[in-house]
Amino acid sequence: MKKILISLVVLAVMMTEVQPMMACTSVIVSGRVTKDGRPMIFKHRDSKSVHNMMIVVQGQRYRYLGLVNAEDTKPNDVWGGHNEVGFGIINTAAYNLNGNGGDTDGDGIFIRKALELCASLEDFERLLDTVKKPMDINSNFAVLDAKGGCAYYETGNYNYVKFDVNDPAVAPDGYLMRTNFGTTGNHKLDQGVERYQAITDFMAEASKAGHLEHDYLITHISRYLKHGVTKLDMYDFMPEMENDTCFFSFHDYITRYSTASVVLVQGVRPDESPLNTVSWTIMGWPLTTIAMPLVLLPSGKLPTLVTDDGKGHSRLNEMGLELKSRVFTLKKGNNTSFYGNLAPLINKQGTGILQQILPIEAKVMSQGEEAVATLRTTMNAQAMEAYYDWVDAYVAEQYKSRFGIE
Repeated sequence: MKKILISLVVLAVMMTEVQPMMACTSVIVSGRVTKDGRPMIFKHRDSKSVHNMMIVVQGQRYRYLGLVNAEDTKPNDVWGGHNEVGFGIINTAAYNLNGNGGDTDGDGIFIRKALELCASLEDFERLLDTVKKPMDINSNFAVLDAKGGCAYYETGNYNYVKFDVNDPAVAPDGYLMRTNFGTTGNHKLDQGVERYQAITDFMAEASKAGHLEHDYLITHISRYLKHGVTKLDMYDFMPEMENDTCFFSFHDYITRYSTASVVLVQGVRPDESPLNTVSWTIMGWPLTTIAMPLVLLPSGKLPTLVTDDGKGHSRLNEMGLELKSRVFTLKKGNNTSFYGNLAPLINKQGTGILQQILPIEAKVMSQGEEAVATLRTTMNAQAMEAYYDWVDAYVAEQYKSRFGIE
Protein backbone atom coordinates (compact mmCIF):
# COMPACT_ATOMS: atom_id res chain seq x y z
CA MET A 1 0.00 0.00 0.00
CA LYS A 2 1.27 3.42 -0.88
CA LYS A 3 2.15 5.62 2.03
CA ILE A 4 0.42 9.02 1.65
CA LEU A 5 1.84 12.02 3.47
CA ILE A 6 0.89 15.66 3.14
CA SER A 7 2.98 18.36 4.82
CA LEU A 8 0.11 20.25 6.40
CA VAL A 9 2.35 22.53 8.45
CA VAL A 10 3.80 24.14 5.39
CA LEU A 11 0.34 25.01 4.14
CA ALA A 12 0.40 27.91 6.59
CA VAL A 13 2.67 29.59 4.11
CA MET A 14 -0.23 29.57 1.65
CA MET A 15 -2.00 32.17 3.76
CA THR A 16 0.36 34.77 2.35
CA GLU A 17 -0.38 36.56 -0.88
CA VAL A 18 0.85 34.77 -4.00
CA GLN A 19 4.01 36.40 -5.30
CA PRO A 20 4.55 37.44 -8.91
CA MET A 21 5.85 34.81 -11.32
CA MET A 22 9.05 36.81 -11.85
CA ALA A 23 10.34 35.73 -8.44
CA CYS A 24 14.09 35.36 -8.90
CA THR A 25 16.81 34.89 -6.29
CA SER A 26 20.36 36.22 -6.76
CA VAL A 27 23.79 36.44 -5.15
CA ILE A 28 26.96 38.34 -6.04
CA VAL A 29 30.40 37.47 -4.68
CA SER A 30 33.54 39.60 -4.73
CA GLY A 31 36.77 38.16 -6.10
CA ARG A 32 38.40 39.20 -2.82
CA VAL A 33 36.71 36.27 -1.03
CA THR A 34 36.58 33.57 -3.72
CA LYS A 35 39.33 30.94 -3.74
CA ASP A 36 40.40 31.72 -7.30
CA GLY A 37 40.03 35.51 -7.10
CA ARG A 38 37.26 35.64 -9.72
CA PRO A 39 33.98 37.49 -8.99
CA MET A 40 30.59 35.85 -9.54
CA ILE A 41 26.99 36.87 -10.15
CA PHE A 42 24.28 34.23 -9.71
CA LYS A 43 20.63 34.18 -10.77
CA HIS A 44 17.98 31.58 -9.98
CA ARG A 45 15.22 32.49 -12.44
CA ASP A 46 11.49 32.16 -11.89
CA SER A 47 9.22 33.02 -14.79
CA LYS A 48 5.95 32.20 -16.49
CA SER A 49 8.19 31.42 -19.49
CA VAL A 50 9.64 28.06 -18.43
CA HIS A 51 11.00 27.23 -21.89
CA ASN A 52 14.50 28.78 -21.83
CA MET A 53 17.58 28.44 -24.01
CA MET A 54 21.00 29.96 -24.60
CA ILE A 55 21.98 31.92 -27.70
CA VAL A 56 25.07 33.65 -29.10
CA VAL A 57 24.36 37.00 -30.75
CA GLN A 58 26.46 39.68 -32.42
CA GLY A 59 25.14 42.79 -30.75
CA GLN A 60 25.41 46.43 -31.78
CA ARG A 61 28.95 46.59 -30.39
CA TYR A 62 29.83 43.31 -28.68
CA ARG A 63 29.03 39.66 -29.21
CA TYR A 64 27.34 38.02 -26.24
CA LEU A 65 26.07 34.76 -24.77
CA GLY A 66 22.57 35.18 -23.37
CA LEU A 67 19.75 33.41 -21.57
CA VAL A 68 16.43 33.95 -23.37
CA ASN A 69 12.87 32.71 -23.47
CA ALA A 70 12.67 30.06 -26.18
CA GLU A 71 10.08 32.04 -28.11
CA ASP A 72 12.29 35.15 -28.18
CA THR A 73 15.31 34.19 -30.29
CA LYS A 74 15.55 37.62 -32.01
CA PRO A 75 16.05 38.45 -29.12
CA ASN A 76 14.09 41.32 -27.63
CA ASP A 77 14.73 40.44 -23.99
CA VAL A 78 17.76 38.76 -22.42
CA TRP A 79 17.72 37.57 -18.81
CA GLY A 80 21.41 37.07 -18.07
CA GLY A 81 24.76 36.28 -19.64
CA HIS A 82 28.12 37.78 -20.60
CA ASN A 83 29.84 39.34 -23.61
CA GLU A 84 33.19 39.03 -25.35
CA VAL A 85 34.85 41.76 -23.27
CA GLY A 86 34.05 40.10 -19.95
CA PHE A 87 30.99 42.12 -18.99
CA GLY A 88 28.29 40.05 -17.27
CA ILE A 89 24.82 40.92 -16.05
CA ILE A 90 21.75 39.34 -14.41
CA ASN A 91 18.72 40.78 -12.60
CA THR A 92 15.93 40.16 -10.15
CA ALA A 93 12.68 42.10 -10.38
CA ALA A 94 12.35 44.58 -7.49
CA TYR A 95 8.68 45.31 -6.96
CA ASN A 96 9.14 48.06 -4.37
CA LEU A 97 11.30 50.52 -6.31
CA ASN A 98 8.59 52.37 -8.25
CA GLY A 99 6.04 52.88 -5.50
CA ASN A 100 2.71 51.30 -6.37
CA GLY A 101 3.59 51.26 -10.06
CA GLY A 102 3.89 47.48 -10.12
CA ASP A 103 5.95 45.53 -12.61
CA THR A 104 7.66 46.95 -15.71
CA ASP A 105 8.42 45.63 -19.20
CA GLY A 106 11.89 47.01 -19.88
CA ASP A 107 14.22 44.94 -17.69
CA GLY A 108 15.07 42.26 -20.26
CA ILE A 109 15.44 44.84 -23.03
CA PHE A 110 17.86 46.79 -20.86
CA ILE A 111 19.94 43.70 -20.09
CA ARG A 112 20.24 43.05 -23.83
CA LYS A 113 21.36 46.63 -24.46
CA ALA A 114 23.92 46.39 -21.68
CA LEU A 115 25.40 43.18 -23.11
CA GLU A 116 25.58 44.78 -26.54
CA LEU A 117 27.15 48.07 -25.43
CA CYS A 118 28.98 47.73 -22.10
CA ALA A 119 32.53 46.66 -21.27
CA SER A 120 32.68 47.87 -17.67
CA LEU A 121 30.70 48.99 -14.67
CA GLU A 122 31.42 52.58 -15.74
CA ASP A 123 29.86 51.88 -19.16
CA PHE A 124 26.82 50.43 -17.43
CA GLU A 125 26.44 53.50 -15.25
CA ARG A 126 26.69 55.76 -18.30
CA LEU A 127 23.96 53.72 -19.95
CA LEU A 128 21.75 54.15 -16.88
CA ASP A 129 22.49 57.88 -16.81
CA THR A 130 21.71 58.47 -20.49
CA VAL A 131 18.76 56.17 -21.22
CA LYS A 132 15.44 57.93 -21.69
CA LYS A 133 13.38 58.40 -18.51
CA PRO A 134 11.19 56.82 -17.28
CA MET A 135 13.28 53.73 -17.97
CA ASP A 136 10.44 51.19 -17.60
CA ILE A 137 12.64 49.29 -15.15
CA ASN A 138 12.30 47.84 -11.65
CA SER A 139 15.30 45.59 -11.05
CA ASN A 140 18.24 44.71 -8.91
CA PHE A 141 20.84 44.47 -11.68
CA ALA A 142 23.98 42.50 -10.81
CA VAL A 143 26.98 43.41 -12.97
CA LEU A 144 30.62 42.35 -13.23
CA ASP A 145 33.46 43.27 -15.58
CA ALA A 146 36.91 42.05 -16.59
CA LYS A 147 38.62 44.49 -14.19
CA GLY A 148 37.17 42.74 -11.14
CA GLY A 149 34.25 45.13 -10.72
CA CYS A 150 31.13 43.58 -9.21
CA ALA A 151 28.04 45.39 -7.90
CA TYR A 152 24.28 45.53 -7.56
CA TYR A 153 22.33 48.47 -8.99
CA GLU A 154 18.88 48.91 -7.46
CA THR A 155 17.16 50.56 -10.41
CA GLY A 156 13.73 52.13 -10.78
CA ASN A 157 12.19 54.24 -13.50
CA TYR A 158 14.21 57.36 -12.68
CA ASN A 159 17.06 56.52 -10.31
CA TYR A 160 19.53 53.84 -9.28
CA VAL A 161 21.68 53.11 -6.23
CA LYS A 162 24.95 51.17 -6.46
CA PHE A 163 26.08 48.53 -3.95
CA ASP A 164 29.73 47.62 -4.53
CA VAL A 165 30.47 44.11 -3.26
CA ASN A 166 34.20 44.90 -3.35
CA ASP A 167 33.69 47.53 -0.64
CA PRO A 168 34.05 45.93 2.84
CA ALA A 169 31.84 48.66 4.28
CA VAL A 170 29.02 47.59 1.94
CA ALA A 171 29.67 43.83 1.91
CA PRO A 172 31.75 42.89 4.98
CA ASP A 173 31.47 39.17 4.15
CA GLY A 174 32.29 39.70 0.47
CA TYR A 175 28.85 38.83 -0.85
CA LEU A 176 25.36 40.31 -1.17
CA MET A 177 21.93 38.85 -1.96
CA ARG A 178 18.73 40.11 -3.54
CA THR A 179 15.31 38.63 -4.25
CA ASN A 180 12.31 40.78 -5.25
CA PHE A 181 12.76 43.97 -3.32
CA GLY A 182 15.36 46.70 -3.23
CA THR A 183 16.84 47.74 0.08
CA THR A 184 16.23 51.37 -0.94
CA GLY A 185 12.58 50.83 -1.88
CA ASN A 186 9.26 51.03 -0.07
CA HIS A 187 9.41 48.07 2.29
CA LYS A 188 5.64 47.88 2.54
CA LEU A 189 5.81 46.54 -1.04
CA ASP A 190 8.60 44.00 -0.47
CA GLN A 191 8.29 40.64 -2.24
CA GLY A 192 10.44 37.53 -1.89
CA VAL A 193 11.18 38.04 1.80
CA GLU A 194 10.91 34.31 2.52
CA ARG A 195 13.42 33.46 -0.21
CA TYR A 196 15.70 36.26 0.93
CA GLN A 197 15.85 34.61 4.35
CA ALA A 198 16.54 31.24 2.72
CA ILE A 199 19.42 32.55 0.59
CA THR A 200 20.76 34.44 3.62
CA ASP A 201 20.83 31.19 5.59
CA PHE A 202 22.41 29.30 2.69
CA MET A 203 25.17 31.85 2.08
CA ALA A 204 26.04 32.06 5.78
CA GLU A 205 26.47 28.28 5.85
CA ALA A 206 28.45 28.26 2.57
CA SER A 207 30.75 31.06 3.71
CA LYS A 208 31.42 29.42 7.06
CA ALA A 209 32.27 26.13 5.31
CA GLY A 210 34.61 27.85 2.83
CA HIS A 211 32.34 27.19 -0.15
CA LEU A 212 32.22 30.59 -1.88
CA GLU A 213 33.08 28.77 -5.10
CA HIS A 214 31.36 28.77 -8.48
CA ASP A 215 30.92 25.00 -8.64
CA TYR A 216 29.39 24.81 -5.18
CA LEU A 217 26.99 27.72 -5.66
CA ILE A 218 25.71 26.64 -9.09
CA THR A 219 25.06 23.07 -7.92
CA HIS A 220 23.72 23.78 -4.42
CA ILE A 221 21.70 27.00 -4.19
CA SER A 222 18.80 25.78 -6.31
CA ARG A 223 18.81 22.42 -4.51
CA TYR A 224 18.52 24.09 -1.08
CA LEU A 225 15.17 22.73 0.04
CA LYS A 226 14.78 24.50 3.37
CA HIS A 227 12.14 27.24 3.74
CA GLY A 228 13.46 30.61 4.86
CA VAL A 229 10.68 31.29 7.40
CA THR A 230 9.25 27.96 8.55
CA LYS A 231 12.70 26.25 8.32
CA LEU A 232 10.91 23.15 7.01
CA ASP A 233 13.41 21.10 5.01
CA MET A 234 12.01 18.78 2.35
CA TYR A 235 14.81 16.32 3.07
CA ASP A 236 13.35 15.81 6.55
CA PHE A 237 10.12 14.59 4.90
CA MET A 238 11.83 12.25 2.46
CA PRO A 239 9.57 9.25 1.80
CA GLU A 240 10.85 5.68 2.01
CA MET A 241 10.23 4.60 -1.60
CA GLU A 242 9.78 6.23 -4.99
CA ASN A 243 6.27 4.76 -5.39
CA ASP A 244 5.10 6.38 -2.15
CA THR A 245 3.09 9.60 -2.28
CA CYS A 246 4.28 12.60 -0.28
CA PHE A 247 2.88 15.90 -1.53
CA PHE A 248 4.71 18.97 -0.28
CA SER A 249 4.12 22.66 -0.90
CA PHE A 250 6.96 24.27 -2.87
CA HIS A 251 5.52 27.74 -2.22
CA ASP A 252 8.17 30.36 -1.38
CA TYR A 253 11.10 27.97 -1.47
CA ILE A 254 14.06 29.06 -3.61
CA THR A 255 13.05 26.47 -6.20
CA ARG A 256 9.35 26.62 -7.03
CA TYR A 257 7.07 25.34 -9.76
CA SER A 258 7.84 28.50 -11.76
CA THR A 259 11.63 28.10 -11.67
CA ALA A 260 12.86 28.21 -15.26
CA SER A 261 16.68 28.21 -15.26
CA VAL A 262 19.86 29.18 -13.41
CA VAL A 263 22.93 31.12 -14.53
CA LEU A 264 26.15 31.96 -12.69
CA VAL A 265 28.52 34.29 -14.54
CA GLN A 266 32.08 33.77 -13.33
CA GLY A 267 34.32 36.70 -14.19
CA VAL A 268 38.06 36.80 -14.70
CA ARG A 269 41.04 38.02 -12.74
CA PRO A 270 42.52 41.30 -14.02
CA ASP A 271 45.48 39.40 -15.55
CA GLU A 272 43.23 37.08 -17.61
CA SER A 273 41.62 37.37 -21.03
CA PRO A 274 37.98 38.50 -20.90
CA LEU A 275 37.26 35.54 -23.19
CA ASN A 276 37.79 33.32 -20.15
CA THR A 277 34.53 34.55 -18.65
CA VAL A 278 32.20 31.59 -18.07
CA SER A 279 28.42 31.34 -17.77
CA TRP A 280 27.68 28.23 -15.72
CA THR A 281 24.07 27.31 -16.47
CA ILE A 282 21.25 24.99 -15.47
CA MET A 283 18.83 25.03 -18.38
CA GLY A 284 15.37 24.16 -17.08
CA TRP A 285 13.92 23.16 -13.71
CA PRO A 286 17.05 22.72 -11.54
CA LEU A 287 15.79 19.67 -9.64
CA THR A 288 15.56 17.72 -12.90
CA THR A 289 18.35 19.19 -15.06
CA ILE A 290 22.09 19.69 -14.73
CA ALA A 291 24.75 22.41 -14.60
CA MET A 292 27.43 22.95 -17.23
CA PRO A 293 29.90 25.69 -18.27
CA LEU A 294 29.41 27.79 -21.42
CA VAL A 295 31.93 30.16 -22.97
CA LEU A 296 32.00 32.39 -26.04
CA LEU A 297 34.04 30.61 -28.73
CA PRO A 298 35.15 32.11 -32.07
CA SER A 299 32.84 29.66 -33.84
CA GLY A 300 29.86 30.60 -31.66
CA LYS A 301 29.36 26.91 -30.90
CA LEU A 302 27.37 25.78 -27.85
CA PRO A 303 26.08 22.37 -26.79
CA THR A 304 23.01 21.55 -28.87
CA LEU A 305 21.30 20.52 -25.62
CA VAL A 306 20.94 24.15 -24.47
CA THR A 307 20.28 25.83 -27.84
CA ASP A 308 17.39 25.71 -30.30
CA ASP A 309 16.69 22.07 -31.18
CA GLY A 310 15.10 23.09 -34.47
CA LYS A 311 11.66 22.99 -32.86
CA GLY A 312 12.01 26.21 -30.90
CA HIS A 313 13.14 24.65 -27.64
CA SER A 314 16.23 23.60 -25.70
CA ARG A 315 16.37 19.81 -25.56
CA LEU A 316 17.78 19.73 -22.02
CA ASN A 317 15.09 22.16 -20.85
CA GLU A 318 12.38 19.96 -22.35
CA MET A 319 13.80 16.75 -20.86
CA GLY A 320 13.82 18.45 -17.48
CA LEU A 321 10.22 19.59 -17.89
CA GLU A 322 9.15 16.04 -18.70
CA LEU A 323 10.74 14.85 -15.45
CA LYS A 324 9.20 17.79 -13.59
CA SER A 325 5.75 16.60 -14.74
CA ARG A 326 6.40 13.37 -12.83
CA VAL A 327 6.68 15.45 -9.64
CA PHE A 328 3.74 17.85 -10.12
CA THR A 329 1.01 15.34 -10.83
CA LEU A 330 -2.02 17.03 -9.27
CA LYS A 331 -4.49 18.15 -11.93
CA LYS A 332 -7.46 19.25 -9.82
CA GLY A 333 -7.86 21.71 -6.95
CA ASN A 334 -6.65 25.18 -6.10
CA ASN A 335 -3.02 26.15 -6.78
CA THR A 336 -2.03 22.62 -7.85
CA SER A 337 1.32 23.97 -9.05
CA PHE A 338 2.33 24.54 -5.43
CA TYR A 339 2.27 20.83 -4.58
CA GLY A 340 4.92 18.39 -5.75
CA ASN A 341 5.26 14.71 -4.90
CA LEU A 342 8.61 14.25 -3.18
CA ALA A 343 8.74 10.47 -3.67
CA PRO A 344 9.82 10.46 -7.34
CA LEU A 345 12.17 13.39 -6.65
CA ILE A 346 13.99 12.32 -3.47
CA ASN A 347 13.51 9.16 -1.42
CA LYS A 348 15.40 7.00 1.06
CA GLN A 349 15.98 4.37 -1.61
CA GLY A 350 18.15 6.92 -3.41
CA THR A 351 16.26 6.41 -6.67
CA GLY A 352 14.72 9.88 -6.95
CA ILE A 353 15.12 12.03 -10.05
CA LEU A 354 17.33 14.58 -8.29
CA GLN A 355 19.38 11.80 -6.73
CA GLN A 356 19.96 10.27 -10.17
CA ILE A 357 20.87 13.47 -11.99
CA LEU A 358 23.49 14.52 -9.43
CA PRO A 359 26.08 11.91 -10.54
CA ILE A 360 25.41 12.89 -14.18
CA GLU A 361 25.99 16.50 -13.25
CA ALA A 362 29.14 15.68 -11.27
CA LYS A 363 30.74 14.11 -14.34
CA VAL A 364 29.59 16.95 -16.62
CA MET A 365 30.99 19.53 -14.20
CA SER A 366 34.29 17.67 -13.74
CA GLN A 367 34.84 17.37 -17.49
CA GLY A 368 33.76 20.98 -17.88
CA GLU A 369 36.28 22.20 -15.31
CA GLU A 370 39.04 20.47 -17.28
CA ALA A 371 37.92 22.01 -20.56
CA VAL A 372 37.68 25.50 -19.04
CA ALA A 373 41.14 25.10 -17.46
CA THR A 374 42.60 24.15 -20.85
CA LEU A 375 40.97 27.18 -22.45
CA ARG A 376 42.38 29.47 -19.78
CA THR A 377 45.94 28.19 -20.18
CA THR A 378 46.09 27.76 -23.96
CA MET A 379 43.31 30.02 -25.31
CA ASN A 380 42.62 27.11 -27.68
CA ALA A 381 38.93 26.52 -28.35
CA GLN A 382 39.31 22.90 -29.46
CA ALA A 383 39.06 21.39 -25.97
CA MET A 384 35.88 23.35 -25.26
CA GLU A 385 34.31 22.39 -28.58
CA ALA A 386 35.14 18.73 -27.92
CA TYR A 387 33.59 19.06 -24.49
CA TYR A 388 30.37 20.44 -25.97
CA ASP A 389 30.16 17.42 -28.33
CA TRP A 390 30.79 15.04 -25.43
CA VAL A 391 28.15 16.71 -23.24
CA ASP A 392 25.52 16.38 -25.97
CA ALA A 393 26.14 12.65 -26.35
CA TYR A 394 26.69 11.78 -22.69
CA VAL A 395 23.70 13.62 -21.23
CA ALA A 396 21.33 12.35 -23.92
CA GLU A 397 22.45 8.77 -23.25
CA GLN A 398 22.08 9.17 -19.48
CA TYR A 399 18.56 10.63 -19.64
CA LYS A 400 17.52 7.85 -22.00
CA SER A 401 18.99 5.01 -19.94
CA ARG A 402 17.92 6.33 -16.53
CA PHE A 403 14.57 7.95 -17.31
CA GLY A 404 13.50 6.68 -20.72
CA ILE A 405 13.58 10.18 -22.21
CA GLU A 406 14.84 10.86 -25.74
